[in-house]
Amino acid sequence: MRIPLYKQIQKYIADNIQQKRWAVNSKIPSENELAEQFNVSRITIKKALDDLVEERIIYRIQGKGSFVASNMEGEPSLYETPSQTNHHRQKLIACITPRFNSELATATFSQIESTLAEQGYRMILCQTHDSQKTEEQILRDVLQMGVEGIIIYPVEGEAYNEEVLRLTLKDFPLVLIDRYFRGIEANSVCSDNFSGSYEAIRHLIELGHTRIGVVSTMHKGTTSIEDRIAGYEKALTDADIPIDHHLYLLNLQKSEENVEKREENKKEIQTFLQKNPEMTAIFAVTPGLEVLEAALEFALQVPDDLSIITFDDYSHSHLFSIPPSCVRQQGQKIGQEAAKLLISAIENPGQKRKKILIPTKLVVRQSTAACKVIPK
Repeated sequence: MRIPLYKQIQKYIADNIQQKRWAVNSKIPSENELAEQFNVSRITIKKALDDLVEERIIYRIQGKGSFVASNMEGEPSLYETPSQTNHHRQKLIACITPRFNSELATATFSQIESTLAEQGYRMILCQTHDSQKTEEQILRDVLQMGVEGIIIYPVEGEAYNEEVLRLTLKDFPLVLIDRYFRGIEANSVCSDNFSGSYEAIRHLIELGHTRIGVVSTMHKGTTSIEDRIAGYEKALTDADIPIDHHLYLLNLQKSEENVEKREENKKEIQTFLQKNPEMTAIFAVTPGLEVLEAALEFALQVPDDLSIITFDDYSHSHLFSIPPSCVRQQGQKIGQEAAKLLISAIENPGQKRKKILIPTKLVVRQSTAACKVIPK
């Protein structure tokens, strides 16, 4: 049977202490140094060190590092962490997200942590930075740490991460947020993306808009975006407005914290605007702010020349020069339901998988207005 990496690292540290290579109260190598030495992530190192602290083999001093405890020679430890006074090991839950830099992510994962803590669970938060490769490695790392369950906000893309699929099929306690698997039963908690988009388009139609464009990053395989586009199309169809694929721009890049990609996206949007001068409104599935910036830089008056509504709200958006109308997601509710569903899956492994949809809210601000173009 293969010994987990963190256990191997624990043995290495304990052996060095027992064989007197590291003296009592001497500082051991840092997390970064150990991660580099063993070619593993800091998460794996942290798990190894956490266990050694609980066993009183090492102790930590905030801001200084980890040190050899004196109890290896049968003496009381000089420093005791709060976790050492707890005889019951805390149950770990891994939460994995592409990024933790939005109001929605903050609300969602803060609520997850609060709900888990109420039930005696401790949360580990990991960022994938939109990389499926990183996502896969993190999944392996947290499993090595012996987590009880996983909540994951998957990376966008055409293919599902094979590690996530494998865990789902093996009945490991796992909850997806924002996305779900088509054709595979899995626990998931998502905004009602279809209904949210439908309501946004109905708002534009009621303002008299019939030439409504839709802008998004690549959508295939990302169920949240696919459902938003489906809601857009259903609203048009129900209003007897023909679907015109010339008004689709669905190939923008994920541009989080990347200035170059943001500029490339804005150029794409401005080309789209130039090709479709009859378009009076845009539904920005993602990225909403780039659509607003591109329109203003293109010398369009928002909302007089072009109404814009975004899916998702933005921090301090009410302070923008043109506060955007939007579909707001309920991050706290998503987080609460995801944590409750995971705890339920841990405690009742045989229960039926659930897909929970959280309602959205239409927020009307200053970026949408009545259409001034008389339809032909």
